[in-house]
Amino acid sequence: METTSRAVAQTPAAEGGQQAPSARRTVDGYLLAPFPWYGLDEAFTGQRWLMQVGTAADGAVEHGSIGHGDEPSVRNEASEDKEKFAVVVTVAANPSRRSADGTGLLEATSVSSAAWLAGVGLLSFTWPGHMDHTLRDDWLEQQTETAWALADDLDSSDWSTLSLPVDGVPTPFHYRESEFGWVLAGPTQNGVHVGAYGRGMSAYGLGFAMIKDINAYA
Repeated sequence: METTSRAVAQTPAAEGGQQAPSARRTVDGYLLAPFPWYGLDEAFTGQRWLMQVGTAADGAVEHGSIGHGDEPSVRNEASEDKEKFAVVVTVAANPSRRSADGTGLLEATSVSSAAWLAGVGLLSFTWPGHMDHTLRDDWLEQQTETAWALADDLDSSDWSTLSLPVDGVPTPFHYRESEFGWVLAGPTQNGVHVGAYGRGMSAYGLGFAMIKDINAYA
């Protein structure tokens, strides 16, 4: 589905509820991308922050995430009703192609790629309150497989259609909700697919726009 072979959209948060230092990166990786980045449009006036980029086996930047609102910690009873955030995932729209070293094929990316990365991103900040630390790895693996299956079948009844503006143009998105938050994914006219996930902020009424200067987020 995507070229990083199920690479997680960002590093899961540390056990104490704070994101691990390796999960936050400078703008350098974003500047290496040969495609534009997307975030919420100017109607959103809250905090914006860089997260992490993902690369293919040959080191090329394939996708990355931009956060909006509160910087999320792992969900727990103390934070689940307070945190309000939305994360926008940008995925390069690439066809199936040979790897840089010529030894194999890189998978094509699609809206499903954006949906899967968004789904896994939401899971990385989710920790059911009834579950102890030793069980979370098993739970996360199971939920990741479920997110993969859901993203691979965007026409199923698990998804609804939501029209949201992308660069001012109404665009159909695939949308689903769960007890952990919401996930959506759709296309753009600029060579990328957009995914998003969030909690505490409604997906209805959001808009997406190409980021004019990613340096402003550093």
